[in-house]
Amino acid sequence: MRRSPGPASATATLDVSAEAAVAAQVRRTLEAVFEAVAETRAETAALLTRVAAEGRRPASVDLAALRPGLHLRLTRQELVSGAGFVAAPGLLGDVPAWLEWWQQGSDGGVRPLLLDLDPEHSAYSDYTHWDWFALPRDTGQRAVAGPYVDYLCSDEYSLTLSAPVQMDGRFVGVAAADVYLRHFEGAVVPLLQRLPGASYLVNARGRVAASADPAHLAGSLTRGPDFAGVLAAARTTVHGAMRLVPCDGVPLVLVTPAG
Repeated sequence: MRRSPGPASATATLDVSAEAAVAAQVRRTLEAVFEAVAETRAETAALLTRVAAEGRRPASVDLAALRPGLHLRLTRQELVSGAGFVAAPGLLGDVPAWLEWWQQGSDGGVRPLLLDLDPEHSAYSDYTHWDWFALPRDTGQRAVAGPYVDYLCSDEYSLTLSAPVQMDGRFVGVAAADVYLRHFEGAVVPLLQRLPGASYLVNARGRVAASADPAHLAGSLTRGPDFAGVLAAARTTVHGAMRLVPCDGVPLVLVTPAG
């Protein structure tokens, strides 16, 4: 005769179910932002394809065609504070680097980000080493970068969600959206607090994106597990005292106590 599970087993089952529910809700929260990124990526790829069909290299002025869509996403998507396309160096014929980037101000208005990208004068001229650019370029996948102080755009503690833009199989830049950390935490920390153990979220490189665990603050690094491998495998694993739960397709891992 099969014995019914004892109280400890029942509790473990409930905990795992709760973790899966929280991971799914985190996914839904971020997918709304990634949908905006996907729209920017599709519009950018279509624009660059049209320019190529004209037999010429794109120029920064061509990217102005993206602005109506970017403005719409900024006013429509509650979590998005900035959005745009960041060109790979050498893509455009008139400038070495370019961000077609727009932000929403505290008054609700939409304004452009104006940067000096002259390599002789600007510390921001080489953005290719930033995670939000390098991860999509190197992996071909969507990425969540940060949180970090976004000196480039807002001076706010932020997350950047990004995806590679390709044309004929060639990487040409990234479509991306910024989310202020305070807004992201407001959406997901209440979910983490529902779990019985101290829990937090990390990106593919182990940086804490949001936390209900005072021992792991947002922006800190969690070392040891291969979080990128957990995301690639898309299944829950245990590493020492940590249970690692991928968030259903978005590049964040929910970390909870394994006990």
